[in-house]
Amino acid sequence: MRLEKCWFCSSTVYPGHSIQFVRNDAKIFRFCRSKCHKNFKMKRNPCKVKWTKAYRCLHGKDMTHDSTFEFERKRNRLEHYDRNVTEQTLKAIPLITKIRDERLKKHITDRQTQGKTKEWERDAKELEQDIQMLLKKDTLSTQKTKVVVKVSQQQTEENLMEE
Repeated sequence: MRLEKCWFCSSTVYPGHSIQFVRNDAKIFRFCRSKCHKNFKMKRNPCKVKWTKAYRCLHGKDMTHDSTFEFERKRNRLEHYDRNVTEQTLKAIPLITKIRDERLKKHITDRQTQGKTKEWERDAKELEQDIQMLLKKDTLSTQKTKVVVKVSQQQTEENLMEE
């Protein structure tokens, strides 16, 4: 079973699920869904459409340079298989996926820390600009002072009789 890649969004295309477009020079374009096919017909650049793999790689959203991706590369030359080599490869696949997942988590946390530092800088700048809006300690202490009022016994009795 041969898994192809969509020309527009680079997602995997399973057999029997793609739309193929063959140009006059015999170049074959495979699309995973009609959304990709329509964007291709509208001559949109995949690097400028935000949901594509090309955009994400170009703008640093996905990991692009990692040695674990070499295992997924398409190879056009025939390879003679050796039983020992294939056995070692099958044993190494879980380890490789674990390494890839760890690197992906690290990549995501690195991207998030950049956003957090920018947010902190933005908040600090806003605080510096609008510091006068916060109440000072002197004004807080004057507002909280209690006023003592003496009320005589006669005034309270008169208020009760009126009610």
